[in-house]
Amino acid sequence: MFTLKDAFFAFVFIALLTLVGRFIKQKVSWLQKLYLPESIVAGVLALLLGPEVLGAIVTNLFGSNAVLSEGLFSEPIRLVWSQSSGVFINVVFAALFLGESIPSLRDIWQKAAPQVVFGQTLAWGQYVTGILVTMLVLTPLFGTNPIAGALIEIAFEGGHGTAGGMAETFSELGFTEGADLALGLATVGIVSAIIIGTILANWGRKKGYISTVSHEAEEPDDLPELHSQETPQVRRRRARLMRDLLIDPLSLNLGFVGIAIILGWLILQILTQIEALTWGKTGFQLMIYVPLFPMALVGGILLQLFMERRGLSPLIIEPLMKNIAGVALDVVVVAALASISLSVLGSNLAPFLILSVVGITWNVLAFLYLAPRLIPTYWFERGIGDMGQSMGVTATGILLLRMVDPDNRSGAFESFAYKQLFFEPIVGGGLFTAAAPALLAKLGSLKVLLITGGLLVFWLFMGFFVLKSTGQVRRKQ
Repeated sequence: MFTLKDAFFAFVFIALLTLVGRFIKQKVSWLQKLYLPESIVAGVLALLLGPEVLGAIVTNLFGSNAVLSEGLFSEPIRLVWSQSSGVFINVVFAALFLGESIPSLRDIWQKAAPQVVFGQTLAWGQYVTGILVTMLVLTPLFGTNPIAGALIEIAFEGGHGTAGGMAETFSELGFTEGADLALGLATVGIVSAIIIGTILANWGRKKGYISTVSHEAEEPDDLPELHSQETPQVRRRRARLMRDLLIDPLSLNLGFVGIAIILGWLILQILTQIEALTWGKTGFQLMIYVPLFPMALVGGILLQLFMERRGLSPLIIEPLMKNIAGVALDVVVVAALASISLSVLGSNLAPFLILSVVGITWNVLAFLYLAPRLIPTYWFERGIGDMGQSMGVTATGILLLRMVDPDNRSGAFESFAYKQLFFEPIVGGGLFTAAAPALLAKLGSLKVLLITGGLLVFWLFMGFFVLKSTGQVRRKQ
């Protein structure tokens, strides 16, 4: 049990750890070169100062009753952290599209179709390779739970936030070690994405595949936003709308996030009830294992569309919404990494390493072979951004884009941004990501492999035949 005071100090510690993480990153050059977010540095520091490392060292040297035998943080603090990821991930996804102008799906498809196809191919390929290696190697040799087949996509496409936010789902399905493995894989993914992406960028320059570089990309700590809707006209409309509102803009936007989460909760409850009254009577239940955060994303999209229709969208302040999501994501990452069980990773080291190698290999080979064949122009610049996202997080993809196209001459940033609307609601933390562990538990690996394999074939067909016939994809030259 913990009290409100424990929760308060748990988040105070997260804030302090983030500041220390920033200081460490400034002083350690190799951390700067890896572009690791401060939240990851802070989370690893919290893990080192907890019972898994510091506590274990003190216990071995001085006994279990010694000071710091449980680490620097009390048990109530750690309990708050263990539950924080599953809560704050809802804020991250609810705010994802709030403040973003959502164009028609037709316009999005025309501008971003090749990257939608390539991104979807990467995601479904992660399921196919993950399930195959789990069926053929991990389960027969190591007795690994079949749900591990979804870990590559959850960790690589979803990142630390999704991996930490699905801890409760893994526990409910009897795969308690899944959250620790997913968080470990997410760390491997983001580090390998930056290292391999940097190597590929240098290789691409030497081969002449990069045609947009006018100067070497700078190395600031903060990555640029994809785009901003903030214009003087929007600010004037907002000023008129808020003239008689006696509320702080931050509080107002937190309220919009709350509405999006409530909408997502209502959608989830409705779907759960529909399932209970229909196919759920046969014993096949899926929605009870689906977490709230993908529905919160849908709730955010619905709220944004409603606000645009009513002419109230300027009340949603895009920079504030990104800050709210950023703070929530920092909490998710720090708390999730601080709660990793190293003993679980150690006891599952072989499956962990195999999944890491398989995931990295698929993404790199898909980039080298499929990107030039599916993306008609500037394939290297546009493809490497998708590869970075598919191994880390969105910011990783933007970082790799900046390395090869610092002036955005290829237009890859816009295509990358539009692609998210066809991408995030389904995979990368979307509906299928959330449902995949339950599908594997209920349907079995073979059926889910057929589903994901069929979707992989569908997107490859879209790229090689449908888009090619419309002139959006050409053969590799």
